[in-house]
Amino acid sequence: MNRNGSGERPGVCPALRGALAFLSRLPVGAGERAWDAFRTTPFAFPLAGYVLGGLLALALLGVDALSSGPTVAFVLVAGVYLLTGIAHADGVADLGDAAAAHGRGERRAALADVAVGAGGTLALTFVVAALTLAGLALAGLPRGALLLVIAAEVSAKLGMAALACLGTATHEGLGAAFTAPNNPRALAGAVLVALPAAALTWPRPAAALALLAGTVAALAVGWWARSALGGVSGDAFGAANELARVAALHAGVIAWTPS
Repeated sequence: MNRNGSGERPGVCPALRGALAFLSRLPVGAGERAWDAFRTTPFAFPLAGYVLGGLLALALLGVDALSSGPTVAFVLVAGVYLLTGIAHADGVADLGDAAAAHGRGERRAALADVAVGAGGTLALTFVVAALTLAGLALAGLPRGALLLVIAAEVSAKLGMAALACLGTATHEGLGAAFTAPNNPRALAGAVLVALPAAALTWPRPAAALALLAGTVAALAVGWWARSALGGVSGDAFGAANELARVAALHAGVIAWTPS
């Protein structure tokens, strides 16, 4: 039975532990129960986004008070990957290689290839460069703009929740672990959890636009994966997370600047 339907619902705490264990390197001590609770509870994605974004924002706040713009940018990039690991970045590389291939069969073969090709290298370079430039832009804004880091993480995780609820997996594996037990109705809970992030920079609309931009970017990854690969996979989830983060940060900075 779909645990997001009429069956027994998993607890919030196990689901959050499972989300943090999957989405970060935090020592939360999650086990099989937490993993099952997480993958059947889409709102745990954006809930974890608040935790991860808050930790990143606190680190940047301390650095911003003492250091220059380039240091803030460096800490943002280093902090993201020290906190969340590189598993999701691997999804960027794999989808980059798949995008460089021709035909669905070759694209799926590229996903399975452990070697990183030109497409993957270019995709990873783009993401890291975009994240670095976002950090430089944030350093030039008032400290309140660091709240955009929280909005960006929530947005990226809401995008992943959308893929879990709306997507269809290409094969049995990580993608199917998220898509199989969920349905479009379950996305409503994730949206409700994520919506408060839109007010983080009120009355400026920057956080709201960041939330929207990141979610749209993740959905775009899901749309491409469905059309080019036949459905979403674990790599699509990882790439959606990384691309949504940078899209959200840049949209937030652009929205903040003219205000």
